[in-house]
Amino acid sequence: MSTTKVAVTLQADMVKEIDRWVRQVHFANRSRAIQGSLAEMMARHKRHRLIQALAKIDPRQERALAEEALTGEARWPEY
Repeated sequence: MSTTKVAVTLQADMVKEIDRWVRQVHFANRSRAIQGSLAEMMARHKRHRLIQALAKIDPRQERALAEEALTGEARWPEY
């Protein structure tokens, strides 16, 4: 995967924490620490969006569709 260099400004205590992570061998360097943290935050955001979408499903309608599918009377709708 290609990478792009960016410049960011961080609070001094955040940099100290990142350096602590690097020293404890959680990450190879500051860049990897920030990349890993952002990747985790993005994955969490995607899961949160999925949970929100699933919360909109009406359980009664979902159950009715499942029961119809089990009896072979209906096909699952395209999502």
